[in-house]
Amino acid sequence: MSMKRITRLRRSLEELFPERHLYVRSGGEMRAYVLTTPKQILGAGALAAAALWMGISTAAMMVGAMEMSASDQEIARTEAKYERWIADRQARLNSAVAQLNATNGSIDDLALSVERRHAALAMLLSDYRDTPGAAEALSPEIQQAAADPSITDPVRRVELVRASQERLLDSADNFAKGRAERLRMAFRLAGLSPNGYAPRSGALGGPLIEARDPKALAAVLDVDEDFAARIQHAATNLSEARALGSAAEKLPLAKPISGGRQTSGFGVRFDPFTKRPAFHSGLDFGGPFMTPILATGPGVISFAGVRSGYGKTVEIDHGQGFKTRYAHMQAIAVKPGQRVAVGQRVGGMGSTGRSTGVHLHYEVWVNGRAQNPSRFVKAGEYVQQAAD
Repeated sequence: MSMKRITRLRRSLEELFPERHLYVRSGGEMRAYVLTTPKQILGAGALAAAALWMGISTAAMMVGAMEMSASDQEIARTEAKYERWIADRQARLNSAVAQLNATNGSIDDLALSVERRHAALAMLLSDYRDTPGAAEALSPEIQQAAADPSITDPVRRVELVRASQERLLDSADNFAKGRAERLRMAFRLAGLSPNGYAPRSGALGGPLIEARDPKALAAVLDVDEDFAARIQHAATNLSEARALGSAAEKLPLAKPISGGRQTSGFGVRFDPFTKRPAFHSGLDFGGPFMTPILATGPGVISFAGVRSGYGKTVEIDHGQGFKTRYAHMQAIAVKPGQRVAVGQRVGGMGSTGRSTGVHLHYEVWVNGRAQNPSRFVKAGEYVQQAAD
């Protein structure tokens, strides 16, 4: 039965690619070339393979361009939103100063208002104390919060202090909101929803965001309602930035090697052994023999040994469904059950297993599914920018 099928297939191919004769005349001489059926089949196969490769390459370039375009648009929208927000804050500051200038109240009342605002700001800034980058961002405004001693008019001195307090509050809110926005963008770059990692209660913000009603917060702080609402807004933004930053520290967002270069990407590629298209479930990084391989996030070693095809392999469980895999290693420096920190050495680069040369094969898994590790590496770079 199988021989009949082979015979029919052979006849079909001979009918589709019959033997052809090609005659070329040059310099008065006639040359004849015979294009047999096997040669024609081989040529058609080569053309089909080239077309497939061009299709795969074009699709990969289009996907990359679409990802970059979406990120650029998100950044442009964020910048435009910041500009509108700053303009609104400046208008409110000018209005507050104008109202203060028109006030006929006593200097004692003005001074008391400044003291109460100062106490509210001190409570807010205490939450910024351990936030990366906060000291550098707010130091200029803090230094200018005191009135110029050369000004002798007491009303004018109070006006300047109140204006400095407004600018300091704006700077604090701007810093917290900007940090939260960059962290949300980092989570989106990694393909994760930032809403799943944002705070669901006011636990991180203390009393400043536990009082949902601005009137109630104004009564607690003994300041005007508008100032209390702005204090609460800045505390809420800081609370979200802290929660997202804390969550990002637990995710595998770092690079698995220091320096080095990426030699192969995630997705369909031609297998170096079979020379056929195959799915590549991670990233490959090249480097010298025994280059240190680093944990991309904190976690517990769930596997350290030899896996079929992967050679010497280390796997880290980062919790919440995240796992990373480091393969083709020459040496393993950790043991199962061991807890590791981000950046800790887990082994040395080699070429064990199904490998054509010294390199690291790096994978990221989320809830049992392989993800594109380059998205997590880019997200880690964005998180680092948010901390600077």
